[in-house]
Amino acid sequence: MDDSNAVSVDMETIYLGGKEHHIRTGRGTVSVIVYGDQEKPALITYPDLALNHMSCFQGLFFCPEAASLLLHNFCIYHISPPGHEFLQLGAASISPDEPVPSVDDLADQVIEVLNYFGLGAVMCMGVTAGAYILTLFALKYRDRVLGLILVSPLCKAPSWSEWIYNKVISNFLYFYGMSGFVKEYLLQRYFSQEVRGDAEVQESDIVQACRKLLDERQSINILRCLQAINGRPDLTDGLRRLKCRTLIFVGDESPFHSEALHMTSKLDRRYSALVEVQSCGSMVTEEQPHAMLIPMEYFFMGYGLYRPYQFSESPRSPLSPSCISPDLLSPESMGLKLKPIKTRVSLQTEKG
Repeated sequence: MDDSNAVSVDMETIYLGGKEHHIRTGRGTVSVIVYGDQEKPALITYPDLALNHMSCFQGLFFCPEAASLLLHNFCIYHISPPGHEFLQLGAASISPDEPVPSVDDLADQVIEVLNYFGLGAVMCMGVTAGAYILTLFALKYRDRVLGLILVSPLCKAPSWSEWIYNKVISNFLYFYGMSGFVKEYLLQRYFSQEVRGDAEVQESDIVQACRKLLDERQSINILRCLQAINGRPDLTDGLRRLKCRTLIFVGDESPFHSEALHMTSKLDRRYSALVEVQSCGSMVTEEQPHAMLIPMEYFFMGYGLYRPYQFSESPRSPLSPSCISPDLLSPESMGLKLKPIKTRVSLQTEKG
């Protein structure tokens, strides 16, 4: 894709000096915030419904230990779905005349983003709906994905009850905008009861910040994304063909907990591992980011990537699965067990 098809906007205050690019793809415009040295291997992120990188991944990247691991080894490309870009630019309402994208369209936007930046194979990290999009992307473009880090992922088509409930939410978005009912639905989707609070306990700061963000969202943009996700096909049959290493996190209070277990059971056990985080909702990246640190550290060791204290210089060569010793592909080599690992804040794991 040549430069005439994209607009790059310098926004030094957006995200620790990151730069936002608006890339016109064949399926609409996508916002991508790039942070770090673009000569490093690429890590692509994709958020859940109604969120962007600041509301979905800020907790993880503001966790010093996780940030040192990720930012030392990768250049980060935060992709936002159409109409979900950073609010400082003011995400405009998408015209009703624009066709609603399918999940295939959203996955195909990712390949156009990679091609625009000249990226080869990348590491991917997605949350719930974003995890579904990146899994679909990995199934469609297997040679462009080195590994998947999926947080409370979706992989099945919506059940009848989910489909009907999403239709109700869609109607509320269409007729009433971002109403209190819709916000509560989304907050329950993201967070555990513990951080959402109740009549006696005030909701946590992360929930308050998310609530404020939702107030500023364009309801038509959320509606379009929800319609795409509600029309998703079942990926179960293709999961066994995924050969990239996959690390799944799920909160044990996530509405999608059983779906994550189902997905893990269908993946090739040689290349996948599950971490279940105790007393946590879907958005482990925000609610308990420390729980992700040690599993990710072992996961990246399989690619020869380490915390900065083990290397004086950042790696600049592309990741290459062909360089991985077969014994490093086993879940035990990641320091993980395939059965759920219970944790609250940090994980204690052993290297097998």
